[in-house]
Amino acid sequence: MNIVKLTMLFSSFGALSLADLAYADDSSTKDDSAKVEKPWSMADKYYGKAEMAAARKAVQKAAGGGSNYFIMGDRLETQFTNGEDTFVWDAQGWYGTDENKIWIKTEGDYNLSDGSLEDAEVQALWSKPISAFWDVQAGIRYDIEPKGRTHAVLGVQGLAPYWFEVDIAAFLSTKGDVTSRIETEYDFILSQRLFLQPRAELEFSAQDINELNIRAGITNFDLGLRLRYEFKREVAPYIGVEWQKNLGETAGLVRANGGDPDKIALLIGLRTWY
Repeated sequence: MNIVKLTMLFSSFGALSLADLAYADDSSTKDDSAKVEKPWSMADKYYGKAEMAAARKAVQKAAGGGSNYFIMGDRLETQFTNGEDTFVWDAQGWYGTDENKIWIKTEGDYNLSDGSLEDAEVQALWSKPISAFWDVQAGIRYDIEPKGRTHAVLGVQGLAPYWFEVDIAAFLSTKGDVTSRIETEYDFILSQRLFLQPRAELEFSAQDINELNIRAGITNFDLGLRLRYEFKREVAPYIGVEWQKNLGETAGLVRANGGDPDKIALLIGLRTWY
């Protein structure tokens, strides 16, 4: 019995010794391999770096490196306020790659009651991602109405935490006027096809702009709620309500010119994209 115990004891010591030797040999191998520069991929060594670089470029292009486009009519709606009907459009589209895009944005108001174009603008912007969820955008804006002004544009567009869509831009006109605009919206998913969207827009002016009846400060604030139903993902009619308010001294100018600086609009419209 004692002989068996001694045999087992010596066997255990032997196993431990072999394990130590194996660990030491493995550590030595790792140290040696760390000194050897490995290829980016073993495929580079087998097929050649040039062949693999061309293959990766082709795969990246097929998986997102190519040029794409997107067009959306975010708000195509008629607003009803105090007997005055207005058609409002807010559309945008882009063309390009994940790294560089050209954006075209346009929005405006057409007064259906007297058949006049009240506000209309077009922006042409270059867009570059600065993070996973944000793009910086720069370009020009041309106001068809009023006054036919041209502006330089610098802004950011993307997704804030909790999936708020945000568009912030500053404008410098050829006359030296500095203005800015903040737009944000969020989709509450009520069902697979029914969505409730709060939307807010705030505009600022750094100085008085007499010919446009604008005073320095926060000039106007819009807060709306739209309920849309997506018959198809690309086609969604909606109804809603929006509070539109001019602020500060700008509100006084609007009132003096016979306008209403504080009004509620009922609206019906269509959201579509391609």
